[in-house]
Amino acid sequence: MPFLWAISASFKPLAEIASGEPTWIPKHFTLDNYRQIFINEPLFGRWLLNSLVIGISVTLLNLLCNSMAGYALARLNFTGRRFWFFFVLAVLAVPAQIVLIPTFLILKSMGWLNTYQGAIVPGMANATFIFMMRQFFVNFPKELEEAAALDGLNPFQILWYIVLPLAKPALAAQAIFVFMGSWNNFLLPVVILFDPEMFTLPLGLNAFKGQYISYWNYIMAASVVFTLPVLVLYGFFNRYFIRNVTFTGTKG
Repeated sequence: MPFLWAISASFKPLAEIASGEPTWIPKHFTLDNYRQIFINEPLFGRWLLNSLVIGISVTLLNLLCNSMAGYALARLNFTGRRFWFFFVLAVLAVPAQIVLIPTFLILKSMGWLNTYQGAIVPGMANATFIFMMRQFFVNFPKELEEAAALDGLNPFQILWYIVLPLAKPALAAQAIFVFMGSWNNFLLPVVILFDPEMFTLPLGLNAFKGQYISYWNYIMAASVVFTLPVLVLYGFFNRYFIRNVTFTGTKG
């Protein structure tokens, strides 16, 4: 209901929204709100690009790093494996706000404030999804990996060519949640990004809020545009959620 109202409000003038009358169909339908954010707000396109670059980069890095870490904890025998597994579990208990100031200080010492790498690298791995991938790989049939090892594949090749193609449901779920978290992230960008040209969309939406008035018509239009990439991503990966995956042995 609130989302539908936001879509409706994105086609209303500010006066109609401010009147307080809860109308679902705009009385004065207008596209001026979208013209304002795309044409008259010169930085909106840059904010959208920044969010896409950061969100896609963080998602791809998480898919790679979390999957490799989860597979190592589930399958590889190395010194300290149990310690690192419990370390990952311990990280889950740490609130994100606790590490915000240390993250800022580290990025400042590296000269990464107000940069893409400063917004991407701190989120390139996630303990929650390392744990999730580890649990997935623990239940993965060893027969497939043993057959691949007999064919001469090393552990990295087994992960890349055998395991990950069959882990699409887990990877799809991870991709959606990681992208949503990065796309909606406000706390870290507001601390490390200072230049308006480097703002992401959550920060850029504040440009439509003044000291005495908030342009809710522009905010609603920008929010609808802000939501579309997540809906597209979910629609693309949705088939992996509704498909039952059955692991079978190899033939031949």
